[in-house]
Amino acid sequence: MAASRIVIENCAIATVDANDTEYASGYVVVADNLIESVGAGSAPAGLENVARRVDGTGHLLTPGLVNTHHHFYQWITRGLATDHNLFKWLVALYPTWARIDESMARAAAQGSLAMMARGGVTTAMDHHYVYPRGSGDLSGAIIGAASETGVRFTLARGSMDRGESDGGLPPDFAVESLEDALAATEATVDRYHDDSFDAMTQIAVAPCSPFSVSTELMRQGAELARRKGVRLHTHGSETVEEEQFCKELFGMGPTDYFESTGWLGSDVWMAHCVHMNDSDIAAFARTGTGVAHCPSSNARLGAGIARVTDMLRAGVPVGLGVDGTASNESGELHTELRNALLVNRLSAHREAALTARQALRLGTHGGAQVLGRAGQIGSIEAGKLADLVLWKLDTLAHSSIADPVVALILGAAAPVTLSLVGGRTVVEDNHLTTVDEDAVARSTRTEARRLARITAAG
Repeated sequence: MAASRIVIENCAIATVDANDTEYASGYVVVADNLIESVGAGSAPAGLENVARRVDGTGHLLTPGLVNTHHHFYQWITRGLATDHNLFKWLVALYPTWARIDESMARAAAQGSLAMMARGGVTTAMDHHYVYPRGSGDLSGAIIGAASETGVRFTLARGSMDRGESDGGLPPDFAVESLEDALAATEATVDRYHDDSFDAMTQIAVAPCSPFSVSTELMRQGAELARRKGVRLHTHGSETVEEEQFCKELFGMGPTDYFESTGWLGSDVWMAHCVHMNDSDIAAFARTGTGVAHCPSSNARLGAGIARVTDMLRAGVPVGLGVDGTASNESGELHTELRNALLVNRLSAHREAALTARQALRLGTHGGAQVLGRAGQIGSIEAGKLADLVLWKLDTLAHSSIADPVVALILGAAAPVTLSLVGGRTVVEDNHLTTVDEDAVARSTRTEARRLARITAAG
């Protein structure tokens, strides 16, 4: 059967390819789920089976945004513990999170995904590590929500086996045993992971963090991931307190601890990595270990400024992450494009830290690298999957900014006229086409109130 085509033309294009190719006015042809061609000027004449033509005048076309770190369940606990550092914030919120059930997890995932998708995210991930006893099929609920929303999705199946009685932060009834965590993670990989080129769902092995899991869970988790051929994810070097914890408990800093447990490598990515010294960065570069940079959450929790410029110069793969919406209430990735640039200019590199185009690369190709999918998504190139976003830049908000990439990164959040995932429409004229946004809002409000009541009742 002949390919069905979509033609987008007359728009500025930032391809984010290896040469950062851009067109002041160009076109992209999509054939079924793939990018068939991209170039300057008008689309080729005589194209057959064109199902749709989109006039992109006044718009910028970019690859879809790729989110590399999130905790969807936190959507129903936004606006709490707003003046806490990480450890105090966790202690304040774990008693609430430990009461999350399947219905709550599904609603929270729907809210998180809807907010990201309507803001240009075409590939999302969720690091879910809270599995209270008797809470139902949380992983299935989250994956189901992603399927309904229509975005590509990586579930980082998390776990915790170090509860309060073992010196950890989460309540004991919110953690799993070592054996149960490993078995459930393997079962999730077996049931849901798809390693095909155009996969919509992938699974990563993701023990939560050094201070909430045992060393044995870290070691055996890494072995499981490599036996199954999937990626590894965890939190790393987020705060000064974490570094002190690792030195007291393990006799070494976080990076050395990760290396000792098999957690450095090109199949690994870590969230945050705020407190990294030169040797830490060199170890990540040497091993190809990736980083999910979460500037808004790092600022919200007072964690510090990650050395993103130094990481990039050393060759560390870096993407952007929303992080959970209990530490980044906006819950969308455009904020991270802007804040990555602004926050990193407060570092020692100042105005030389990041450019607008580097920020866009972090949110697209960098994210694809971190998730192990740079061969399929993250840039606009023939043969790659048609995950594309058309941003409207001809309104009052951006009317006097001549450079469209600068307008997107430093200007107000741009409306999304069209978002495609594998050639399928997910957003049209700034509204989701796949789910009812108002219904999602109602559902998340209902579940947030129910969770609050359950927590208050003890």
